[in-house]
Amino acid sequence: MKKITCIIADDEALARDVIKMHIKQLDRLEIVAVCTNGLEVFTAIKNTRPDLVFLDIQMPQLTGTDLLRTIKNPPATIITTAFPEFALEGYELNVIDYLLKPISFERFLKAVDKYETWLNPGSSNYHHGATHGSVHRIDPFIYVKAEKKMIKILLKDILYMEGLKDYIKIYTLNGPVVTLKTLTYFTENLPADLFMRVHRSFIVAMLHIDSFSATEIYIGKDAIPIGSTYTREVAQKLNSNLS
Repeated sequence: MKKITCIIADDEALARDVIKMHIKQLDRLEIVAVCTNGLEVFTAIKNTRPDLVFLDIQMPQLTGTDLLRTIKNPPATIITTAFPEFALEGYELNVIDYLLKPISFERFLKAVDKYETWLNPGSSNYHHGATHGSVHRIDPFIYVKAEKKMIKILLKDILYMEGLKDYIKIYTLNGPVVTLKTLTYFTENLPADLFMRVHRSFIVAMLHIDSFSATEIYIGKDAIPIGSTYTREVAQKLNSNLS
């Protein structure tokens, strides 16, 4: 049985050692390179053409996210980081999974299982893109801090967001979540093909729009106002003149 070749990329020795230890417990995984900065990873990927990369985000010379943007058709990647706020950026780069440090073996094993599920053509969770190495998540997510913990929210479950001074209220299919963020942050980081700013205080998920008028968007029983400065952009995205 062909082994899954892996690269470990992290500038912290302890973090590298943890991943090494986890990999050694799985006979089907094989380490082909261990890197301490982004440029080393770039070279190692070109030389070894690995199946899977365990990639830290914050590294010297070239960050993990910059690396993924630089390489054409990067290998399957599992992000490893201590910063949950990078999860959304990881989604935009089509990573397999997102591991928060410290990484337990149980969580590591789940990530490897996701990768193997993606490899399986019958998988319902992941699938290949047009080119080898291109990975697409079916259920992208974000983490937000609420109630003194990081809460995972699937993007498909978000209905809309409302700005409340320094806080954001995220309305989801599972109920509202309040977090200390700004609408500008979400406007800049949420995928533009799924979400749009319609008012200085509102972002809506286009998937959940039931109907709209010249002044309001309706999601379920809720009416979200369309701000006058956003009318043209909203009209373009909804293919309507909103008149």
